[in-house]
Amino acid sequence: MVSPLISGRKSYTTFVVLVIISQVCNGFYLPGSYMHTYSTGDEIYAKVNSLTSIETELPFSYYSLPYCKPRGGIKKSAENLGELLMGDQIDNSPYRFRMNINETVFLCKTPPLSEYEVKLLKQRTRDMYQVNMILDNLPAMRFTDQNGVKIQWTGYPVGYSPPNSNDDYIINHLRFRVLVHEYEGAGVEIIGTGEEGMGVISEADNNKASGYEIVGFEVVPCSVKYDLDEMSKLHLYDNITSVSCPQELDKSQVIREQERVSFTYEVEFVKSNIKWPSRWDAYLKMEGDRVHWFSILNSLMVIFFLAGIVFVIFLRTVRRDLTRYEELDKEAQAQMNEELSGWKLVVGDVFREPSHSKLLCVMVGDGVQITGMAVVTIVFAAFGFMSPASRGMLLTGMILLYLFLGIAAGYIGVRMWRTIKGSSEGWRSVSWSIACFFPGIVFVILTLLNFILWGSKSTGAIPLSLYFILFLLWFCISVPLTLVGGFLGTRAEPIQYPVRTNQIPREIPARKYPSWLLVLGAGTLPFGTLFIELFFIFSSIWLGRFYYVFGFLLVVFTLLVIVCAEVSVVLTYMHLCVEDWMWWWKAFYASGSVALYVFLYSINYLVFDLQSLSGSVSATLYLGYSLLMAVAIMLSAGTIGVLSSFYFVHYLFSSVKID
Repeated sequence: MVSPLISGRKSYTTFVVLVIISQVCNGFYLPGSYMHTYSTGDEIYAKVNSLTSIETELPFSYYSLPYCKPRGGIKKSAENLGELLMGDQIDNSPYRFRMNINETVFLCKTPPLSEYEVKLLKQRTRDMYQVNMILDNLPAMRFTDQNGVKIQWTGYPVGYSPPNSNDDYIINHLRFRVLVHEYEGAGVEIIGTGEEGMGVISEADNNKASGYEIVGFEVVPCSVKYDLDEMSKLHLYDNITSVSCPQELDKSQVIREQERVSFTYEVEFVKSNIKWPSRWDAYLKMEGDRVHWFSILNSLMVIFFLAGIVFVIFLRTVRRDLTRYEELDKEAQAQMNEELSGWKLVVGDVFREPSHSKLLCVMVGDGVQITGMAVVTIVFAAFGFMSPASRGMLLTGMILLYLFLGIAAGYIGVRMWRTIKGSSEGWRSVSWSIACFFPGIVFVILTLLNFILWGSKSTGAIPLSLYFILFLLWFCISVPLTLVGGFLGTRAEPIQYPVRTNQIPREIPARKYPSWLLVLGAGTLPFGTLFIELFFIFSSIWLGRFYYVFGFLLVVFTLLVIVCAEVSVVLTYMHLCVEDWMWWWKAFYASGSVALYVFLYSINYLVFDLQSLSGSVSATLYLGYSLLMAVAIMLSAGTIGVLSSFYFVHYLFSSVKID
C-alpha cells in the first residue's frame, strides 16, 4: 500500500514542478528604464545606432554615410562595457518628434554626391545594411510581407536594389508611426534596470507624471525623388505636403554621382492600449515554443536513459559486489583479493596522479569560473533582471560575474591540486595560471579579430582605451581574487583518498578499440541536449533577432549539466571495468568533447543557414567567435564531467576494504 502512495505523490510533485517550469519558461522582464511621460508638443529626438548587416557582421557608424547631421553637431551617448564590445555606437540625430503633432518635415539636402560617397552607398545597399533608430529607448520596427506572411524587422535598409535594374536607390523618406498610451498617474511604482537608473513614481507625483508615454515605434521606409528647386527653398523642420511611397522606379531617388538627395520624414501619433511595462513584448515575440519543448523532452529521454545506466551500475553491480565483499571474513577477503576482476583490480592505481596534472587543475578552475558565470547570468535573465531595454547589460553582467568568480576558480583549482599532489607547494603558480589561461585565449583571439575590424574601419573594433580598461579589470580584480581563492584552497581541509596508491603503476591491458573513440562518441549525448537551443541562440547573435526565452535556456542548461555528469560517470566506470585507471582526462573530455560538436555545428550553420554571409572577413569573424564559444563550453562541460567522476570514484572505492 505504501509504494503506490509514494508513487502517486512523486507523480503529483513532478506535475507541479513541470507547471512551475512552464510558467518560468514564458518568463518576464523588468521594463529596463525610467518611464518618461510627455505632454502634447514636447520635443523628443531620436537616436541612431551603428549600421548593421547580416551579410557582413561588420557594424559601421551611421554618419559614415552622407546623412543629415543634427544642428549642434554629433554627440555620442554614454555607453557601457557591453555596448562597446558589441560595436554599438549611439549618436544623436536630427529627427525631431513633437508629442501628438502629426507632421511631414523636411530635413536637409545633401551636396552633390561624390564618387566615393556613391561607391559607399551602393556597397552598403548591396550588403543589406540596416539603419537602427531609437526613440525613447525603443528600436524602430518595420513589417514586410513575404509570401503572405507578416515578418517583423528592427531598423530599415539603407537602400534597395531592384531585381530588374542595375541602379540602386536610397531610402530618403521615412514614415513613422508612434504608438502612445495616455498615462493618468495612478501612483504605480516603476522599477528600472537600464541606463536611466531606477525610478519610482509616487502618489505625490501624480499630477506631474500625467501625460503620454511612448509604447511603440514603427517605420515605413520610402525612396522619393524630389524637385530640387522646391527643396532648395526649404529649411530644417519646414513642413511639406504629405508624401506617398512611389511604386515606380523613375519616381524613386537613384544613387548616382552629382545627385543631390533630399531627406524628409512623416510622423503619425496613434493612441494605443499597450501599457508602458509591456511595450517590449512586440520585440520579444519568439516563435517555436513547441520546438523548445521538443528539445526539453528529447533531453529528458537522454537523461532517463543515462540515469537508468547509472542506477544499474550502483544498485546491481557496485552495491551487490560491495555487500558480498563486506559480508566475508578476513580470510575469505584475502582469498577473494587474489581473484578480483574488473574495477576492483585498479584499487591501487585509481587515484594515481594524472599526466599534466597542473593543466588539468587550471582547466577545472577556469571551468568552474565559466560555469558559475553562466548559471548566475541565465538565472537572473530567466527571472527578468536582464532587460532587453538595457543594451549591453547582459554582456557587462557576464564580464563582471566572471571577474568576481575568480575567487571560486582559485579555490577549486588549488584544492584539486593539493588533493592530487598531497601538498600545497606550487599553489601560487597554479593560481596565476588559472587567472591567465582562459582570459589569455580570449585576448589572443579577440586581438586577431580586432586587427581585421580595424582594417575594415568598423565600429565593432575594440578601441585601445577599452583594451586598457579590460586589462585593468583583469589584473586588478580577477587576478587578485583568484590568488585569494587559491590561498583559501590551501587552508581548506584536503580531500583524503579512501585507498592507498601503489608505488609501481599497474599495466593497462590492450584493447580492441582506442579509448579516445569512446570519449569522442560520448560528446554526442550532451550535444543532443543542446543543439536545438543552439539554433535559436545563433539566430539571435548572427541574424539580429532578440533572444529572450531564458526560461527555456535555464531548463536546457540544467539538463545539460545532468547529462554531462552522467556521461562522464558511465564512461569512467566502463574504463575502470577494463582495468584502465587513467580516467582523469578521459572524464574531462567525455563531456568536454561536446565543444567539438558545437564548433562543427557552427560551421554547418555558416554553410547552410548563413548563406547571406559574404566575404572572407565575415567568415573569419564568425569562426573566431564560434571557436571562443567552443573553448568556453569545453572548459565548463569538462569541469562538470571530471568533478562528477572524481566524487563517483571516491564514493566507489571508499567502501572497499583493500589495503
